[in-house]
Formats: sequence, structure tokens, C-alpha cells
Amino acid sequence: MSTRSRPRSPHLQIYRPQITSILSIAHRLTGVVLAAAALLLTYWLASAAYGPESFARAQAFFGHWFGRLILFGVTFFLFYHLCNGIRHLLWDIGWGFELPRLRSSGVVVVVASTVLTVLIWFAPYIVAGKL
Repeated sequence: MSTRSRPRSPHLQIYRPQITSILSIAHRLTGVVLAAAALLLTYWLASAAYGPESFARAQAFFGHWFGRLILFGVTFFLFYHLCNGIRHLLWDIGWGFELPRLRSSGVVVVVASTVLTVLIWFAPYIVAGKL
């Protein structure tokens, strides 16, 4: 058998991504982003320890639209990683390996992450009467 007649394994130009593979890759990426976000938390806490001027600079950064966008993204990534982690725990006990349930639980993870993020970000505004 020559090497020309051997089948090729799928690569990114041939492979059609499925929700399970996309969510798996996203779970890993959100873990990396959350590790980097821990550095932002460390910066914020350290700025509070260094005095009022340093803390005011950190607060100004996180209060700016770009800082808030970063915090919003980190919040979504945190909830996504949490919800998908719960999904993985359910897999560990043997629940949810059927194809329809794999897909539906993936959709539930994305929807739950989005809803939780929006609730966390907008609930204080609603309670304060600013929305």
C-alpha cells in the first residue's frame, strides 16, 4: 500500500466543528483567561494596599469603558467555566453522554452563562433604580 492511497486524517479545512468540540476548546480557553484575570485581581488588591492614589488609578482603569468590558468578559468566562465544569461533573457520574443530551446540555451551559452574566451586571442597576 503506497502512502498516496492511505486516508488522510481530518484537518481544520475538512473537519466540521461540532458544539461539543467548540465548548471543549472554549472551556480550556476560559481557564487560561481566568488565570490571567487573577493577575488583574492581584493588581486591584495590591493597589489598595499601596495607598489612595494607587487605588484611585486602578479604580479609574476598571471604571473606564474598556476596563468594564474586560470585567464583563471575565464575568462571562467565569460563569461559562463554572457551568461547563458542572456539566463535566455530571459526565463523571455517567449522566449526559447521549448525543441529544450532549448538545442540549451544551446549549444550556451557554444560555445559563449568558443569563447569569447579565443578571450579575444589571441587577445592581435595577435595584438602585438606574435602569
